[in-house]
Amino acid sequence: MCYSKDVFASPAYRARSHIARSKIPFLFDLARLLLCKFRKKLKLKNIFVGNLSFGTTEDTVRSLFEAYGSVDRVNIVTDRDTGRARGFAFVEMSVDAEGNAAIKGLNGKDLDGRTLNVNEARPKTERASGGGGYRGNGGGSRSRW
Repeated sequence: MCYSKDVFASPAYRARSHIARSKIPFLFDLARLLLCKFRKKLKLKNIFVGNLSFGTTEDTVRSLFEAYGSVDRVNIVTDRDTGRARGFAFVEMSVDAEGNAAIKGLNGKDLDGRTLNVNEARPKTERASGGGGYRGNGGGSRSRW
């Protein structure tokens, strides 16, 4: 992560780390600086594609979106237990304008007999810890014995 006040440049951090003993500590600083600059430039447009048929492949989704620009990645979400597609996917496009054009052009379009739901993906939200159980998972204060 890029910090405005750089934690890694502090003398306290360098004293505790192997970097203080290194003969070329500037390489660490250079790599960190380059990663921060490239991370800001490589912001991808993440697009949610819903209501896919279970037989839709990544190649089909990729060819659909490549009509609007370059596609960096296609991820069809599958069920963890069965390995079967769950009916939605995420597409990453590197150019923001191309991603917006794809959203406008493909939302409501028919693919394999199903109407696609295409919009910008929202960031994943934190979910509460799930489940019951005793002790630390919200199971109450029942005695085990």
